[in-house]
Amino acid sequence: MLTILGFTMIATFLVLIMLKKMSPIAALVLIPALFCVFVGKGAKLGDYVIDGVTSLAPTAAMLMFAIVYFGVMIDVGLFDPIVRGILKFCKADPLRIVVGTAVLAAIVSLDGDGSTTFMITVSAMYPLYKRLKMSLVVMTGVAAMANGVMNTLPWGGPTARAATALKLDASDIFVPMIPALAVGLLGVLALSYVLGRRERKRLGVLTLDEVLEPETETVLVGAGAGASGDGADASAVVKKAARTGGSGSGTGSGADADLPEADDDFQGLDPHRATLRPKLYWFNALLTVTLLTAMIMEWLPIPVLFLLGAALALTVNFPHMPDQKARLGAHAENVLNVSGMVFAAAVFTGVLQGTGMVDHMSKWLVSNIPDGMGPHMALVTGVLSIPLTYFMSNDGFYFGVLPVLAEAGQAHGVSSLEIARASLVGQPLHMSSPLVPAVYVLVGMAKVEFGDHTRFVVKWAALTSLVVLGAGILFGII
Repeated sequence: MLTILGFTMIATFLVLIMLKKMSPIAALVLIPALFCVFVGKGAKLGDYVIDGVTSLAPTAAMLMFAIVYFGVMIDVGLFDPIVRGILKFCKADPLRIVVGTAVLAAIVSLDGDGSTTFMITVSAMYPLYKRLKMSLVVMTGVAAMANGVMNTLPWGGPTARAATALKLDASDIFVPMIPALAVGLLGVLALSYVLGRRERKRLGVLTLDEVLEPETETVLVGAGAGASGDGADASAVVKKAARTGGSGSGTGSGADADLPEADDDFQGLDPHRATLRPKLYWFNALLTVTLLTAMIMEWLPIPVLFLLGAALALTVNFPHMPDQKARLGAHAENVLNVSGMVFAAAVFTGVLQGTGMVDHMSKWLVSNIPDGMGPHMALVTGVLSIPLTYFMSNDGFYFGVLPVLAEAGQAHGVSSLEIARASLVGQPLHMSSPLVPAVYVLVGMAKVEFGDHTRFVVKWAALTSLVVLGAGILFGII
């Protein structure tokens, strides 16, 4: 019964947010509360919620102060050279920008923290997507998949959990998986190329000067005549169609129907904004590098690092109290949205774990594996990791399900190392799970509806996971 209710609760949540019948925060709170009553444990709802909130409180604190920190860094101009440099390199070509998003997310993911990766990636790429009116779900989807592949680094979380759960060496799990993960990353880049071509066909290519011209000028959305509006000024922008050699439709093809349009109120990174602190540029750069280094070296807990970093950044860059309050107020919406989402997710995870739904769901799945699949338990683990790491936390999967799968594999001569490697396959999809706090940073900063992101990314992320699994089998790793 708990198994059925668990799957039904998750399905209900996903359907409602994808159809936009409920906001993610409301769905994360009300649906598990309702199912907790169905299970007959409504009296314990408070305990489950408190347990969930307690476990996620450090994450929420980290995200709150990290958003403030990186928000201040954007305000003072730390990322302005990066944005303009990427824009020059990409030549305002949507294809290059999408591929550049994947490359940037993969490189920044080396720090092992998804939230930081998304903050830096969105901070750098968001102005480009907005200025060119590119699809923002393409940005969030590509960034999430690139980070998902890189999340398998030994210091990223899943590999360490697998090693701990099965009492193995993390390097023995990760190093042999490098070829398969490299293929997965190449798959993300190939997908980025395909999505970029779709965006290029829909939008065409602008020159750098056209992109950086004042927002009052018309920016072409399509590549056909008349797409830039009426009047003699339209010809000044329509000339880019000849450079692209395309004649795309003004509103995008049917293949792009699932890509929401960007809103038009973005003014770009104003080079004359009052918050710029050019004299403090190198101080802010050094502070950011020091902060990321401290995080990687684990000198202090990450929430403490970002709390100290945000306080120092505000104090040095905005020594006057009214200016500090103004900066905090400017980023309050992002802080509230993300932290609120994390605490709402705590209700969902608290009920799932507290009622025992997660345990029953995992045991049911394992018990229904056919006996003939015993010698292929590594393949089974890889396939199961895709949905399971999406529907439950990494802790729940690696400490609750993986030992059972490993035990079943050992009974058929499959080593725990193969099982552990296969368990990493689902990470590209896991990073877009509603149970991952970092994804709310991604969609929140990109101003993308979580349902839109989910509807767009699930199929591509699952495909990326299967590419990693296929490469692992082909190379004899799994």
